[in-house]
Parts: sequence; structure tokens; C-alpha cells
Amino acid sequence: MSQTDRMILESYETTMDALAAYYGEAFEIVLHSLNDLDHSVIKIVNGFHSGRKQGAPITDFALSMLEKIQRNNSLQEKSAAFDIYFSTGKHGEPLKSTTIVIFGEKKEAIAMLCINLYLNSPISDIVKNFTPSDPVNFINETFITESAELIKRSLDKVKNEVFPDSAVQTSQKNKEIIKQLYYQGIFKLKNAVPIISNGLSISRNTIYMHLRTLEKK
Repeated sequence: MSQTDRMILESYETTMDALAAYYGEAFEIVLHSLNDLDHSVIKIVNGFHSGRKQGAPITDFALSMLEKIQRNNSLQEKSAAFDIYFSTGKHGEPLKSTTIVIFGEKKEAIAMLCINLYLNSPISDIVKNFTPSDPVNFINETFITESAELIKRSLDKVKNEVFPDSAVQTSQKNKEIIKQLYYQGIFKLKNAVPIISNGLSISRNTIYMHLRTLEKK
């Protein structure tokens, strides 16, 4: 396994922690490295369901799935190497599972990510992860189809906050707007400068001047 392959697996370990926090304890998430099938589990979250720990072997289903992938040299098939299925756990409990093959830099299978939902988990344990406990923590996230729309919406939002703010001098309002958009990362988007230039009725050079000052800080 190459260094790049190892970095790919490390990135999935972070993904697993995020998925476990998102979905909750009813989900067991397992990362199998295909480098050592006898001790393939390199990370497991909520392993109390199956009693498995790091160093546990690969499953029979994962082995059979791997065989099918390795017999088929089609890259198209490899890119869609996953399966969703129902099964039973170690103690006969019903599961809904998915197994996803992970490919490395040489486009060969290097790992498998498995997610098991234990269907006999109390429904309250599942629902509580999708129910906000504190409405104050709601985040306003903008879902758009074009980056230009995101730029314009972000500009309008900041303008509506800065222009009425008496604490910001009139001569400094455009500068403050540019600063806030800069720290939001808006200028990383293509065409941000011309769109904001038009929206504020100032020259592009003025925006670039403020951006250079911000970057020095």
C-alpha cells in the first residue's frame, strides 16, 4: 500500500467520526483495509453492536464482493462498487447495511467502508439525532445553483447589516463590507471582484487595494 493510499484511508477515518456523530449510536461504521484480511478492521465506531474492535477480520460478504470487483476490470464497474442490503447481525438482530469499496491511486481496491443500521435500536435513539435540541444553533446556509448567485446573496446580506450600522463611518462602509466578505471566503469564487464592484458601485482596483491590505494582515 502506497503512502497516497494510506492518506486516503486516513481521510476516511475522519469521515467516519463525522458520520457517527451525524447518524448516532444506532449505526455501526467500519473501515476495512484490504492490506491484511485477517486483521482488516483499522477503525470501527459504535463497535459495541457486534463486539468487534480494531484488528478484527473481514466479513464473508465483503470477501465475496471483493472477488467480484477483482474479476471485473471495468473502471465503470469499479466506480460504482457498492451494495445496499438487509442482513442479520452477530446475535440475529436485523440490519440494513451498505458496503462501499474504496480505490487507491492505482485504481485498485484498497479498503471497504461498511455502515450497519441496527434496526432493533429504539426509534427514539434514531430520531433524537435528527431533532434540533437548540433552535438558536440553526445555521443559515445558502444552497444555490450558480456561484454568481451566492456572491450576490452574500453581498446583499452584508450590505443590509453594514449600511444601517451607525458604528461604521459612512466613508468606511464599503471597506467593512469587503472585509466581511473576505473573511467569509467569498473572494475565492470566480468573478467575485467584478460582481461586488458593480454591487457597491466602486472600481475593481479599489477592491483589490482593500484585499491586498487584508492579505498583509
